Amino acid sequence: MKARFTPALFAHAEAVLGQLLRFDHPADAVVSRYFREHRELGHADRAFVAETVFAVLRRGRSLEARCAGKLSDRSRLLAALAVTRGWSQRELAPVLKASDEEWLAAAKAMPESEFAPAVRNDLPDWLYTRLEAQFGAEETEKLAHALNLPAPLDLRVNTLKTTREEVLARLAADDIAAVPGPLSPTAIRLRDKPALAKHPLFLEGAFEVQDEGSQLLGYLLEPKRGEMVVDFCAGAGGKTLLLGALMKNTGRLYAYDVSDKRLAKLKPRLARSGLSNVHPARIEHERDTKIKRLAGKADRVLVDAPCSGLGTLRRNPDLKWRQSEDSVAELTVKQAAILDAAAKMVRPGGRLVYATCSLLTAENDAIIEAFLASHPDFKLTPAAGILAKHGIQLEGDTLRLLPHQHNTDGFFAAVLDRQA
Repeated sequence: MKARFTPALFAHAEAVLGQLLRFDHPADAVVSRYFREHRELGHADRAFVAETVFAVLRRGRSLEARCAGKLSDRSRLLAALAVTRGWSQRELAPVLKASDEEWLAAAKAMPESEFAPAVRNDLPDWLYTRLEAQFGAEETEKLAHALNLPAPLDLRVNTLKTTREEVLARLAADDIAAVPGPLSPTAIRLRDKPALAKHPLFLEGAFEVQDEGSQLLGYLLEPKRGEMVVDFCAGAGGKTLLLGALMKNTGRLYAYDVSDKRLAKLKPRLARSGLSNVHPARIEHERDTKIKRLAGKADRVLVDAPCSGLGTLRRNPDLKWRQSEDSVAELTVKQAAILDAAAKMVRPGGRLVYATCSLLTAENDAIIEAFLASHPDFKLTPAAGILAKHGIQLEGDTLRLLPHQHNTDGFFAAVLDRQA
């Protein structure tokens, strides 16, 4: 159902954008809070507001270039609707002034070839430079294009409760179009973005919302029945729940995070999941005594490290404007320290998986190279061979997922096995 476009609805989009462009808080949190404060907005209205303001965040630089100095929130929104969403001036008529028609027509007609590469790809200069150095100009163009598209909605089936086939059948019965994910054995990709929070399958714990790329981390860790497993940066627990299901709800699974708030979000998910082997706990930092107590005892440790999040720009387009070279440099110091602390928990013969949702070599390959140089008892185990055992066909010694190639978030992961 399409929202009815009115000046009042446009005003809501303008109000949200004004808050977003201060970059004080993550964009999804700002939008969620606004919707909680304006419950009169229906599902279609919310979709319009969210999609339109996110279009401005995604295409910020090229829209600014097209706006020719007209940088009000209103002009950015009009340009986003006209250029990125393809609306005609007739469709924009409810909010268009006579003075808008000329500049908007010129903005729409401006050829992208006139823009510098970083502007054309809607990336800050520093980020474009780094990506071009890694991928080359042509590949960076394809990657940037994919990052500027909205992400699909992926689900992960809870295999403790049901099967992928059963969930697909029940979704089809409710006229929700869905297909099996091409990579993860537990993934389902939806065609649209229906509201699922009150769907019986969700309430029963039959699925969780989780990007298909993220699901592959569990298959790299390969936790077994009865093992002691640690999810070191558990966050809200999406990967914790997958690990628990792969362990068939046996053994001990520790979910550690420094944020009470994130761990609190795990509690209702845990209740729905039916898992009883998960032990969530807040830690102060990577040197916490809870960590030291597990020294050399854990069979498997997953480190989904705090990172720039630049692989998730389809969902979090504000991150490219919120991150900087300095913030990435700070993160790499933290990532190295966390990986070092996590390694101490791994028993001889155990496994450590390091992962980020970043695209940058500095947060990925460079961290692993430095770690292996200082930890001769660990070796890199090729990711492709591990994934192949689970019917997942991807090449490479490390997992490297890119939106334009795999239609997932950007992910990196390395499997580090400790010699017995």
